[in-house]
Amino acid sequence: MTNPSMKSLNVLIADGHPIFVEGLRNVLSIPAGRYLFQLRGVIQSSSLIGEMLNRSPIDLLLMDMNLSDSEGLKLLPALKRAHPDLRILLFTQTDDARLIKAAFRAGGDGLLLRSTSRDEVLRAIDEVMAGKTFLGKGVSLTGRLPGFGMDSALPESRFARKFGLTRREIEVMRYIGQVLSNKDIAEKLYISDQTVSVHRKNIMRKLGVNNTASLIKIAFEHNLV
Repeated sequence: MTNPSMKSLNVLIADGHPIFVEGLRNVLSIPAGRYLFQLRGVIQSSSLIGEMLNRSPIDLLLMDMNLSDSEGLKLLPALKRAHPDLRILLFTQTDDARLIKAAFRAGGDGLLLRSTSRDEVLRAIDEVMAGKTFLGKGVSLTGRLPGFGMDSALPESRFARKFGLTRREIEVMRYIGQVLSNKDIAEKLYISDQTVSVHRKNIMRKLGVNNTASLIKIAFEHNLV
């Protein structure tokens, strides 16, 4: 019996691997947490995504980052502009930081390895539907970041000068770009959670944004991660 307080969530799957799709079907077939999942379609080509979104309201797109036609990521910015409330959870076989950053820049809200567990998929759905950004286990945004950390030189980018960000704020924003929590950032910078929270609020104010997802995407766009 389903909980009457559960919210119906319309889901579209874009993936060309039948076994993986069957696994997602099984995950969605069982009501979990706050959502009652309504699977509205399964497609194997990114070229059909726009048509499906125009045909029926979709809240969440579960998409293979490497669809066979290789156009998935290229479509994401346009999909986000046309459907601003759409949340996109991507699945990938690679942990290549460059591709993962590209996925978030394009408009992805969360990313999971295809070896993920059912519990992690459900947790990711909860996070992205709440407007947050989710990075799955085994996925890393950290490549080789010269000058990163406490001993890094003052940022020379026009980005820092344009928005008046301090050295510490740049350090915090880099870690935010790695989808770290305030607690994790505090441990890395040897400061308190409350201090990180103040920095985060100041960064948001200076950049004119009001959520962490926007900060993460800005960090990607300006190569802070």
